[in-house]
Amino acid sequence: MPLQDTVRETVRGEIAGVTALGREAVASGAYLYPIKGIFYFARNRSLWKPLTSRLVPLMGLSTGVITSMFLFTYIPQSFLLTFVNGPIAWLTTIVLVLSESAAIITALARSFLIDEALTDIFDAVLLQEGLPRLVQNGRELNPSGSPMGRLGKTIKRPFQKYTLQSLISYLAWLPLNFIPVVGTVVFIFVQARKNGPGFHDRWFQLKGYSAKQKEVFVERNKPAYIGFGTVAMLLQLVPIASIFFSYTNTVGAALWAVDMEKKQRPAKGKAVGGVNVGEEAVGRKEL
Repeated sequence: MPLQDTVRETVRGEIAGVTALGREAVASGAYLYPIKGIFYFARNRSLWKPLTSRLVPLMGLSTGVITSMFLFTYIPQSFLLTFVNGPIAWLTTIVLVLSESAAIITALARSFLIDEALTDIFDAVLLQEGLPRLVQNGRELNPSGSPMGRLGKTIKRPFQKYTLQSLISYLAWLPLNFIPVVGTVVFIFVQARKNGPGFHDRWFQLKGYSAKQKEVFVERNKPAYIGFGTVAMLLQLVPIASIFFSYTNTVGAALWAVDMEKKQRPAKGKAVGGVNVGEEAVGRKEL
C-alpha cells in the first residue's frame, strides 16, 4: 500500500475513533453536570461562602494576571498569528491571551486560594444529598447545622493541588489553537480527556479507591469523563468568570458522584485490565 494511502487510512481510522468516542460522551449525559452545577450552586446560598469570602483576593489575582498578559504577550503573539489568521489575528490573539490568562489564574488560585474551598463544597454537596457516611471517610462531621456548617477537620488529604507541571502541559498545547477550527477541537479534546477524571479525585479518595481501581474506573467511563471535561474546560476558559466556574464545576462533579452512589453501581462501561470495578464496588456497597 502506498504511503499516501496508508496515511489516509490512518487518519480516517483516528477520525472514526474520535467520532465514536464523542457520540458515547454525548450518550452518557455527563456533559450536563457542569451546567447542573451552575443552577445548583445558584439555588443553594449555603455554598456561596467559600467563594464570597475569597472574592477580593480572587478579583485582584484575575485583574493582575490579565493586565500583565496583555501588556507582555499580546503584541508578540499577535505578530505570529498574523501569518496564520491574517486580518482576524487581533481577535484570535485576544481569545488566546484570555485563555492563557484563565489557565494561569486557575493554577494560582487552586494552589494558594481555593483548594480547600473546593474540597469543602464537594463534601457539602454530598452531605446535602444525603451521603454523610461517605463524607465521614474523609473528614469529621459536626452533629448539626447546614451542610457547610457540619464540615469539620479533614482526616484525608484533599484535592491534589494544581501543579506547575499541569500548567506547563496546558500552555504547551495552546499553540494548537493557531490552527483554525481543527486545532481548537483537538486542544479541547486533549484537555478534556486529561482533566475530566480529576474532578472526581475527592470522590475516589472518599471511597478509598486504590490507584488501580481508579485507573480502571476512569478507563471504562472514559467517554463520560471526556464529556464532562469538555464542558467544564470551556466554562473555565471564560475570562474573569473562570474561578466561579471552578466552583460550579466542582458542584457538578459532586452531583454526578451522588447520582452514581444512589444507583449503587458505577456508570456503564466495559471491564478493563482484568479488574471488574462494578462487581467489586457493588459487593462493597460503595456505588
